[in-house]
Amino acid sequence: MRIVVDAFGSDHCPEPDVAGAVMAARAWGDEIILVGPEEATRKELAKHDTEGLNIRIVHAPEVLTMHDHSDAVRRKVDASIRVGMRLVKQGEADAFVSAGNTIACLSSAIFDLGRIRGIRRPALATLYPLSVPPTLLLDIGATADPKPEYLLQFARMGEIYARRVLGIPKPRVGLLANGEEEEKGSMVLRETFHLLKESELNFVGNVEPKEVTRHVADVVVTDGFTGNIMVKTTEAVASFMAHSLKQVLTGSTLSKAAMVLMLPGLLLAAPGWALLAPAVRRLAHHLDYAEYGGALLLGVNGVVIVGHGRSNAKAVKNAVLRAREAVEAGVIPTIKEGLAARAEGSRSAP
Repeated sequence: MRIVVDAFGSDHCPEPDVAGAVMAARAWGDEIILVGPEEATRKELAKHDTEGLNIRIVHAPEVLTMHDHSDAVRRKVDASIRVGMRLVKQGEADAFVSAGNTIACLSSAIFDLGRIRGIRRPALATLYPLSVPPTLLLDIGATADPKPEYLLQFARMGEIYARRVLGIPKPRVGLLANGEEEEKGSMVLRETFHLLKESELNFVGNVEPKEVTRHVADVVVTDGFTGNIMVKTTEAVASFMAHSLKQVLTGSTLSKAAMVLMLPGLLLAAPGWALLAPAVRRLAHHLDYAEYGGALLLGVNGVVIVGHGRSNAKAVKNAVLRAREAVEAGVIPTIKEGLAARAEGSRSAP
C-alpha cells in the first residue's frame, strides 16, 4: 500500500512521526510517503537505518500547529496535512495518517477530499478498549455540537462499518446518555433517540457509560465533545491504574501488604507477584492508547486516520496499521455502497 504520514503532526514532531513511519515501513513493506518541510524531514529520517525500505519525502513548506483553526487551514494550502490529503485525492496514495490538529485534519479532509454523498458532517470512530469485544464509539472529536440528523448519519455509518468490516450481522446501536430512560439527556439527545427509534437500525436505546464497558451495544453514538471527554477520561484512568499497580508490585513491603488486604488470597511471596506481573502488563498493553494508533474519520472521500497529539513512535506505527486495515477492508466504498443502498431502499418504499 501507499500510506502518507504527516511528518510534522505530533506535539513532538518530527521525531516520533518519522520514527513511527520507519517502523511501519519495516513491518509491512509498504511505500511510506513522508510529507513536511523537506530539509527538516530528511535530516530526521537520516537518523534511521532505511536500507531496503520504500520511504520517500514530499515537500510541504508549511505546517499546521495545534493552535491553527479552519481559517488557517484554508490559507495554508501547502501545509503538510493539506499536501498529504491531496495525494490521496489524486490517487497517489491510499491513506493519510496524522497526529496533528484534529480540527485541521477535519477541515482539510472536507476541503481536499470532500464529504461522501449524503453525509453532512464527518465523525471520528474508534474501538473503545474497555469493552470486550471492543465497541465502535463515534464521534470522539470531529463534530462537537451536532444536530440530531447528524447523529443519525453517524449511527448509519457506524452500523455499516460494524456490519461490513467487523462482520457483525445485525449490529446493535446505542445512544450514549446519562440514563436509560427515553426522556434522559439534552433536547438533542431526546430528538436523536426518536430518530434512531424510528429508523431501520437495530437501536437498543440509551446506553450509559458503564453499559458501554459491558458491550450492550456494538456501535455507540455520541457528539464529538462528549465522546472526546469519555475517551480522554478512559485514558487517564487506565494510566492511573497501570501506574498504581506498578508501584504496588515494585514498591515497599508495606505497599505489597496493603495490596494483600485489597486482594484476598494473593500471596506476598515473590512467586505470587511474579505470576501477577504478566497479567498487569497485558492489561496495561490492552489499555495503552499507542496500541490503537488513531481514529478513523468516517464520512469523507478517503481513508484518514487521526492520532493523538502526544503520539509516540509506536502510536504512529499503529496508526499506519489502522490505515492499512481500513484500505484493505474497503471502508470508504463500503460506506458509500451502504448509504446508496439505504437511500435507494427509502425511495422505493411505499
